[in-house]
Amino acid sequence: MAEKIEGLHTLIITGLSGAGKTQVINCMEDMGYYCVDNLPPALLTKFVELSLQSEGKVDKVALVIDVRGGGFFRDLSHALEEMEENSIPFEIVFLEASDDVLIRRFKESRRRHPLASNASLLESIRQERGMLEELRGKANLVIDTTNLSPLELKTKLQSIYCERNTRGFVVNIISFGYKLGIPMDSDIVIDVRFLANPFYNPGMRNLTGEDQEVIDYVLSSPVTKSFMRRFINLLKFLIPHYIGEGKTNLAVAIGCTGGQHRSVVLADYTGKKLKNMGYKIVVRHRDIAKYKFDKNISKDMGEEND
Repeated sequence: MAEKIEGLHTLIITGLSGAGKTQVINCMEDMGYYCVDNLPPALLTKFVELSLQSEGKVDKVALVIDVRGGGFFRDLSHALEEMEENSIPFEIVFLEASDDVLIRRFKESRRRHPLASNASLLESIRQERGMLEELRGKANLVIDTTNLSPLELKTKLQSIYCERNTRGFVVNIISFGYKLGIPMDSDIVIDVRFLANPFYNPGMRNLTGEDQEVIDYVLSSPVTKSFMRRFINLLKFLIPHYIGEGKTNLAVAIGCTGGQHRSVVLADYTGKKLKNMGYKIVVRHRDIAKYKFDKNISKDMGEEND
């Protein structure tokens, strides 16, 4: 029985309504998971037992359990305890997003919040957030979808779970601009605003950290070289310890002011260095799109964009 339990990967997907659980379950299904949406918590252990009796035909399952279950949702804590008592391993993926983004998504979809009664949409969201606070603390992975497109969310999930059989550790590296906020699901946040800023060079103002001129400018600085040597050594030290603690992925966020120049260069540089060490790497430039699609940002604004 123990060998069978170890051979079954059980993923419990939960979180805030409107945060993207439907997209996650669709993605997991594409990756070969047997998926059930809105499973009553009381059936959790029974479902796992049935999966174990499939003689290997079902070796990975993804189950969405959330407040749509109404009164049944209160049984989830007991069901998880029962799983632990029976030594059945499982992982919890928790989806969340900011209040304003959730409100916008509900308005766009014209769907009713599961907790809506006489309360406003914002009050319902905050009520749900409070109900799920303890469960969020138990999650193995928290994904903030506030700034993630459906494609980016799918890429993130694939980077973590596509190689489940090889138990590959994934490092997600995100460049961002402090103007637009720190990525909420970051494990490590690095501020590189102390480095020389290409924005103040007229020839590079409207370029990005993917342009060779900017790359050469940022990486040629003695300060950058000294910093990156220390930073890469820090990651080289930390990652094996994260793996040793059972963590399956690490989110490293590198930020400058606008997410246009310095953070982009250093995110790509860090990704290449870690890839050369044998780690699976996913690099995402969160805030670069607005610069890539608009090369004619006013040069006369006098505003620091990076």
